[in-house]
Amino acid sequence: MRKFFLFYFLATFLISAQNKEITLEDIWTGTFRTERMDALHSMANGQQYSVLNFNRNTASTSIEVYDYQTLEKVKTLVDSKDLDQVRYFTDYTFSEDESQILLATEMKAIYRHSALGKYYVYNVETGALTLVSEDKIQEPTFSPSGDKIAYGKGNNLFVKDLKTEETTQFTFDGEKNKIINGITDWVYEEEFAFVRAFDWNADGDKIAFIKFDETEVPEFTMDVYGMDLYPHEDTFKYPKAGEANSQVSLHLYDLNADKVSEIEVNKSYTDFYIPRIKWSQDVDVLSAQYLNRHQNELDLWMIDTKKGNPELVLEERDGAYVDVTDNLTFLKDNSFIWTSEKDGFNHIYHYDKHGKLVNQVTKGDWEVTNYYGYDEKEKKIFYQSVENGSINRDVYSVKLNGRDKERLTKSEGTNNASFSADFSFFINTFSSATTPPEYTLNDAKNGNVIKSIKDNDKLAEKIQDYTTSQKEFSTIQVNGEELNMWMIKPANFDENKQYPLFMYQYSGPGSQTVSNSWNSSNDYWFQYLAQKGYIIACVDGRGTGFKGAEFKKVTQKQLGKYEVEDQIAAAKKLGERSYIDQSRIGIWGWSYGGFMSSNALFKGNDVFKMAIAVAPVTSWRFYDSVYTERYMTTPSENPTGYDENSPLSHVDKLKGDFLLIHGSADDNVHLQNTMRMVEALIQADKQFEWMIYPDKNHGIYGGNTRLHLYKKMSHFIDETLGDKIQKEDLEQEEKSEIKG
Repeated sequence: MRKFFLFYFLATFLISAQNKEITLEDIWTGTFRTERMDALHSMANGQQYSVLNFNRNTASTSIEVYDYQTLEKVKTLVDSKDLDQVRYFTDYTFSEDESQILLATEMKAIYRHSALGKYYVYNVETGALTLVSEDKIQEPTFSPSGDKIAYGKGNNLFVKDLKTEETTQFTFDGEKNKIINGITDWVYEEEFAFVRAFDWNADGDKIAFIKFDETEVPEFTMDVYGMDLYPHEDTFKYPKAGEANSQVSLHLYDLNADKVSEIEVNKSYTDFYIPRIKWSQDVDVLSAQYLNRHQNELDLWMIDTKKGNPELVLEERDGAYVDVTDNLTFLKDNSFIWTSEKDGFNHIYHYDKHGKLVNQVTKGDWEVTNYYGYDEKEKKIFYQSVENGSINRDVYSVKLNGRDKERLTKSEGTNNASFSADFSFFINTFSSATTPPEYTLNDAKNGNVIKSIKDNDKLAEKIQDYTTSQKEFSTIQVNGEELNMWMIKPANFDENKQYPLFMYQYSGPGSQTVSNSWNSSNDYWFQYLAQKGYIIACVDGRGTGFKGAEFKKVTQKQLGKYEVEDQIAAAKKLGERSYIDQSRIGIWGWSYGGFMSSNALFKGNDVFKMAIAVAPVTSWRFYDSVYTERYMTTPSENPTGYDENSPLSHVDKLKGDFLLIHGSADDNVHLQNTMRMVEALIQADKQFEWMIYPDKNHGIYGGNTRLHLYKKMSHFIDETLGDKIQKEDLEQEEKSEIKG
């Protein structure tokens, strides 16, 4: 095998001596790193913005302010090299009047979104620095007037008065693995994507917060091996599908009365979630979204905390599930903007303060993918959508009444905007499959580019020195659907030759892997594989996003059925192409994609020769309640849906080569999934390969880990799909030597 590799690389070098080959070391040591704008913040005056800069020479961080129109630096607000107590900070937050800045230091990750850290308040005018707490804390947040900070510590909530420097604790029942006040539990953080579960009202005299009672939630324990003589256990609450969730309740802290009270609404269900809370423009009126456990009934409540009157203003219902919206925006009259896919596509709606529909702002067979905000002066909404094709993103403006819609971005690819506070400018981040990220200043009235801020032209020039192939976008028709697809062929592609096909997918509900955007690390890996003679393809099957609710929700109660059928059908159809060797087709994926690649290999054993599954779910019975039940309901309600499409039920069908990979400290998709798969394969007398990365989480990274992982996978691909490539190149090399 090593001899074949040697001849292959010699042949490749002779063919393209003018270009360098991409190596795995290039990918994982930062050779292709892009320039970015970190922690971008629009200043309140609407004419300036701030960014976080890291100075490698001084190993310090600073906050720099720039002028929108000139793009010239106006001033440095703070530099850690000038601070005695802070060596560097990793993030910052302004008070509302921007006179103070909260600096995050010594951060230690807890789970995917949460972290503990030490925080300092920097006074912009005086340069004074105040430590918020001697202990590490979570989610410190300025009051609207900036004179106080609320934060979480030890599962309780505190308020620090920045004038008197007195700290008041206002919850006392917090206890690890039992009660959490104002900070989300594991499953809320992971699946509802927020950590701070408390919110100040506009007057700064009330704090609403969610309490999580996770006493009855089953515990999950992971061994952490570390470097000590004995491993230790990490135990946390993790509700698997059908198991008990945290009991949540909504509470109010009145700072003036120093009193906590519970807020109750008259729900029609007893097992529920509170995935969002937000104060309205009325200082006494709090909004709260309540979601039943099946997640197909979402209610928006307006709660008058002074009078104690809760009003149900909006009810969203769906046969499958309702997505929680982050786009709730209150206007001055307390009417509100809301996004929903109730007409079959995600669109923007305007309701009065009692929930009566004023109008549907956007309409059409396309999706709104991001909501940027509302310009009160111009009565304009700014948003992002896929109106210009589901693999593209553009920025638009439209009047609140739904008229005068205008496309503000002109380049085809992925556009994402960051607007100035007064909506006069926006910084557009644009990339495509052929253009690395570039940042431009644009006029919000017409979208015209005013100036270039930052580009990645040096990276583009660097990549020209390497052998790369174009990512070709197209569609493929299978199972009655036109599915989005991309393909990467070897740079020296010859349609008269046959190549092995290696397919990549994720396939989870509402996801997208076929997008017109710049390379991720995986894309460089695919280029590396293309150099070696593989064709790589990616197909977004049924159940993925941005093509309407019907397309997305067809997989309801049957995760792993239609998505797998589409991958198998796509592989068969691609195998019919003359330049693809249908006897050498492989597939891989991570997380949901690992669940899919396992199923594809087992169920499609006449199509796929090999598969790699990284951190796979192997049975939805092992995964968390919020995500799983959204699409599958509970195991007791839908046992066949859980079991018929579980890879564990199909291990006896394995014929090809299979590589399983997992991190032992994966708090998300537990190692249990892979261990159960391993046992099932052993009992079915099936041979396979596997790799466990000690103390690595769901991302499997840190130090040399990613490089090792991708070397492992690349070698497995060569061993299982690549023999014929290497033999053909060896034979060609030998023929050339004979002729010579």
